[in-house]
Amino acid sequence: MSKQFDVVVIGAGPGGYIAAIRAAQLGMSVACIDAWETADGKPAPGGTCTNVGCIPSKALLQSSEHFEQVNHHFEEHGIEVKGLSLKLDKMLARKNVVVKQNNEGVLYLFKKNKITFFHGKGEFAGQVDGGWNIKVTGKTEDDLVGKHIIVATGSAARELPGLPFDETQVLSNDGALRIGGVPKTLGVIGAGVIGLEMGSVWRRLGADVTILEAMPEFLAACDTQVAKEAMKAFTKQGLKIETGVKIGEVKATAKSVTLPYQDASGADKTLVVDKLIVSIGRVPFTGGLNAAAVGLKLDERGFVAVDEDCKTNLSNVWAIGDVVRGPMLAHKAEEEGVAVAERIAGQHGHVNFATVPWVIYTAPEIAWVGKNEQQLKAEGREYRAGSFPFVANGRARALGDTTGFVKVLADAKTDEVLGVHIVGPMASELISEAVTIMEFRGAAEDIARICHAHPTLSEAMKEAALAVDKRALNF
Repeated sequence: MSKQFDVVVIGAGPGGYIAAIRAAQLGMSVACIDAWETADGKPAPGGTCTNVGCIPSKALLQSSEHFEQVNHHFEEHGIEVKGLSLKLDKMLARKNVVVKQNNEGVLYLFKKNKITFFHGKGEFAGQVDGGWNIKVTGKTEDDLVGKHIIVATGSAARELPGLPFDETQVLSNDGALRIGGVPKTLGVIGAGVIGLEMGSVWRRLGADVTILEAMPEFLAACDTQVAKEAMKAFTKQGLKIETGVKIGEVKATAKSVTLPYQDASGADKTLVVDKLIVSIGRVPFTGGLNAAAVGLKLDERGFVAVDEDCKTNLSNVWAIGDVVRGPMLAHKAEEEGVAVAERIAGQHGHVNFATVPWVIYTAPEIAWVGKNEQQLKAEGREYRAGSFPFVANGRARALGDTTGFVKVLADAKTDEVLGVHIVGPMASELISEAVTIMEFRGAAEDIARICHAHPTLSEAMKEAALAVDKRALNF
């Protein structure tokens, strides 16, 4: 006898588990299926983000930043440390504890919201009276029927053609988070979020890191001024970054990886490293859904095809997060999860892609929302720009971290904020003010007129907004 639910969610990553919770809050009976598991076979909901992405990477970034501070910056604060040593196994164990806490948190939320969790893989078995038949296989064997189905199966790391991940020498984000010893030399293909964050972690811990990027510009998605400031900071720290490269046939052995490549000038070079991280993007994960059998449409890039409301071509089947179009960001998936649950309930769920923030958790941090200067110029949009450096911010000086700046871009006529770009300390937290202002279509003057506590890093946001009107007070 099939178990009946109003909503069945396939995948318990940020999009899936949040969709399940919101649907349950709205009074629906909900099931959520997920196959992630711990080393001892226990359920590990939370998806890529919790298990091998956002959460463990931030744990290692924090730990490695502490190590960096003790090694290079404590002395300027009058703190002398002798006999410093790294216990990598303990650092990795702490990261694993943080992951486990998040796994357990999701399971607790399922229980709290009376969501039935199935530990296994979910696949379409056909349309039946009352909705869609979903088969669960793996740790749990079950037969479900959902009136509505939400596909939230996420994404997987993209392999370099001809070079599969072995997670020992050739690493995805997964393997990059659990290297057993600090490599002497580390190569990274791809200077995106994962490449820069993982490169930063292992550089801080002692590896000689080289990052190779195919794009001619560094961080092409960023505001150009932000990218230049970040490149300067990363180079000063010791990261070796080359852009505009063409990778040849990579050879991996049990002890090293050899990367032949052409640099931006066309010169032939060879990089030999102990380990290689490949971070060239991610691909939607639809394997095991049995999509073809039920006619679930995928687009030319393999994403589940959806309309602006996240509806697929199948009746009452929805898809969200990394498996559909749009930025592959956990918070974007969460917003879509909430919106779809509310649409199923007859409400008007809303996601505004124009105000989805982006963050790179390096040091300095990089964060932005909205349009950058090169985009506005390409559109022919008239705008005014105001920026403020952290070197003129009292809190940043006290922290001893004055790298970077805040930039506010506003419409030349209406003063509406069109984009905000930050490189510097705690950019990930500061960007939320910009998201709020933009969501309400506020003006630079609105930020400039809001009282910001002193001394705080947030004052740099106020000063950048004042600078749009050429009246910054502290620079």
